Amino acid sequence: MSAHNTHPLPTLKQLFKATGIALLAAGAILITTVLPSEFGIDPTGIGKAMGLTALSATTAEAAKLPNSVATAAPVAQTPAGIVAKSDVPFSSDEMSLTLQPSEGAEIKATMRKGEQFVFNWATEGGSVNVDMHGEKLNAGDKFTSYWKGQQLTNDKGTFVAPFEGTHGWFWRNRGDKPVTVKVNVSGFYEKLARMK
Repeated sequence: MSAHNTHPLPTLKQLFKATGIALLAAGAILITTVLPSEFGIDPTGIGKAMGLTALSATTAEAAKLPNSVATAAPVAQTPAGIVAKSDVPFSSDEMSLTLQPSEGAEIKATMRKGEQFVFNWATEGGSVNVDMHGEKLNAGDKFTSYWKGQQLTNDKGTFVAPFEGTHGWFWRNRGDKPVTVKVNVSGFYEKLARMK
């Protein structure tokens, strides 16, 4: 006696349900994984959290640029973003400025997109409010703020330029005594200067 398959074939309703689930799963993978890693499009933010947007940085941005700009691209990154090479010489600078009560001033680095530096700044005589931001070349008064803080006496970290332009800090002394800010920057940038 031969055994025969007693499992019924799926119904049309079951097939539509399975197809719908597969389409939802494929859409979720597309939005959370493929778009961030291949094209740098990350509507959910999951791609950035998983480090997938770094995979698209070199190829996607180079493909969008004219040939004259793409050949001069300063940074080549490994797919995992572990090594970043630069055509800009390594620089290391220390600057300071003294702010009178209610006075504000800024120090910024001129950088190409993708270049990076390590920074450390500290105050003497009090605390300051700070806005770390950048301006694209020829942007006029338009700027992009990266983060702000109030009544700080120091900060340190790493910065990667999201676009070509000037990037740095605006400090304001909200106290009633002069405050000196000393900043150290090391990395790949064209120049570090106090802005007017």
